[in-house]
Amino acid sequence: MGAAQQASSKNPFRLLIHVPVPWVFVLTYLVGAGVQYAWSPHLATVALPGIRIMGGVLFGIGSAIAGWGLLTFRSARTTTVPGRVSSQLVTWGPYRFSRNPMYVGLVLAYLGEAGILRQIWPVFLLPLTVAYINWVVIPVEEGKLKEVFREEYEQYRARVRRWV
Repeated sequence: MGAAQQASSKNPFRLLIHVPVPWVFVLTYLVGAGVQYAWSPHLATVALPGIRIMGGVLFGIGSAIAGWGLLTFRSARTTTVPGRVSSQLVTWGPYRFSRNPMYVGLVLAYLGEAGILRQIWPVFLLPLTVAYINWVVIPVEEGKLKEVFREEYEQYRARVRRWV
């Protein structure tokens, strides 16, 4: 059994790894929006001036970063599915700055959406999603990359941070 399989088989959240990461963000946001609607709908009307504009900017930046990461993977003809074998180690484009620019972009877009819609509860739930990605998804991905690319991946890890 490979390192990625061992990491996912020991983790109680291993079944969640089959849910695409963008959907984890969407589902978390929807739960937060539901809580906002059910428990504190008045919070949507209390907002700082310019929060929608800042949200729009964050959403745009996050979408651009995530999209750049995805297009870079597509041009490399490699997988974006956690735990699947990559055809090559992608270290160019946004991957020069972060080993996980798609996740960074999704976090920014999520925060931007919350600003646009002036919702606070989804923001309160975001740390759960980030924790899941950081301690469940990324270790599976890194385990597979270590198996396949060995020293090349270790050198890349030493040069580029996990998030930013």
